[in-house]
Amino acid sequence: MADEGLRFEARESVEQVEEGTDLAPKFDVDGLIPVVTTDFSSGEVLMHAYMNTEALRRTIELGEAIYWSRSRKTLWHKGATSGLVQKVLEMRIDDDQDTVWLRVDVQGGASCHVGYRSCFYRTIPTGESVIEGRPELCFTETEKVFDPKAVYGDAPNPTKL
Repeated sequence: MADEGLRFEARESVEQVEEGTDLAPKFDVDGLIPVVTTDFSSGEVLMHAYMNTEALRRTIELGEAIYWSRSRKTLWHKGATSGLVQKVLEMRIDDDQDTVWLRVDVQGGASCHVGYRSCFYRTIPTGESVIEGRPELCFTETEKVFDPKAVYGDAPNPTKL
């Protein structure tokens, strides 16, 4: 990809990265940066994903969440197929600029490709509630916001097993 448009600064010092105003994100060895996405109003965690340089640039420029799909190896404009677009109302980066936090308004009310509002729709029991060393997941959401088959058809599930 040509180096055009929005550019990030080179990482030159700890002071620049941690105390300065330069956007100098640190991508991992695969060229990715983790992203936590929450609902702007409630603070509920909706999903965790990754961005590459292009996805981060395009998200900043467009104001809608664009991720990098590790399973499909392509940019993923959240909601392009389903209509459940994530409008970015606030974007933050952590102190050492290696994690992004998106605070979004979800158009359509769901962020999970399985049909639930959040990708974090189950809890893992801990402590004494774990029976015989085999924790059983508990659903926190019991109704789906949309039917994935109606939206995506018989497309393969993007989750790698």
